[in-house]
Amino acid sequence: MKILLFGVTRDITGKAELELPPDKAKSLGKVEDLKEFLVGEYPELKKLSSMAIAVNNKYASGDTGIGQEDEIALIPPVSGG
Repeated sequence: MKILLFGVTRDITGKAELELPPDKAKSLGKVEDLKEFLVGEYPELKKLSSMAIAVNNKYASGDTGIGQEDEIALIPPVSGG
């Protein structure tokens, strides 16, 4: 499973991309499972006011299923004006 990181999520992890091994990806059946795993690995992510997750270029809810072939993107809060 490939996870792309943008903005502050990239800063927190120190990486532009994460690759989860197949055995770990299999254990994460839904977006909410992935979020819990990532916060466990990178506790600073919990401090974000919001963080959207996209699965295969579409915004996903917590109960969206994910598989090891999916491309995931962590989209941090954005501001502008």
